[in-house]
Amino acid sequence: MTVDYGAARLNMVESQVRTNDVTDVAIHDAMRAVAREAFCPADKAFQAYADVDVEYAPGRWLLKPRDVGKLLQALKPRAGEKALAVAAPYAAAVLEHIGLDVTRVDADLAGAAGQYDLIIVEGAVSAVPAAWLQALAPEGRLGAIERNGPVGRARIHLRGADDVGVVDAFDATPPVLAGFEAPAGFAF
Repeated sequence: MTVDYGAARLNMVESQVRTNDVTDVAIHDAMRAVAREAFCPADKAFQAYADVDVEYAPGRWLLKPRDVGKLLQALKPRAGEKALAVAAPYAAAVLEHIGLDVTRVDADLAGAAGQYDLIIVEGAVSAVPAAWLQALAPEGRLGAIERNGPVGRARIHLRGADDVGVVDAFDATPPVLAGFEAPAGFAF
């Protein structure tokens, strides 16, 4: 059976992204153009446009199309901005299509020195590491899903003049990225 990935991309945008209040036309256009299946292992390519988080490497996932679309829209990407994509290969490609200059890292920022207008993470983290917040340029935005239980919250961290503020965007339930789990606590 042959999969028509072009039709699947169009259907993904029309039925999973636009219907979940993602109204940014640049994001629609980029998601229609970027081949999401290219970021999936060959045996999981058929899942690329399904309403699931797809594990593309051990402990790393592509967010559901709805979640990545909503997170991108909340970050308000603009062509010409400098972006950092942390464990986010699909989101990076979408941002590049929109016209951002994107640096890709798995999780370690050692090779990604600099200040970024936008940082996006695919998958959840128990808490956003301080190093990621420090990599934000003035007025920069960081989008990540923070999760310590059954449901996480997509949060947008905004760099102000003196501090970083946080805005809750939406609920989501992606798996927590390996290495970013909450530390084990004491329980009776």
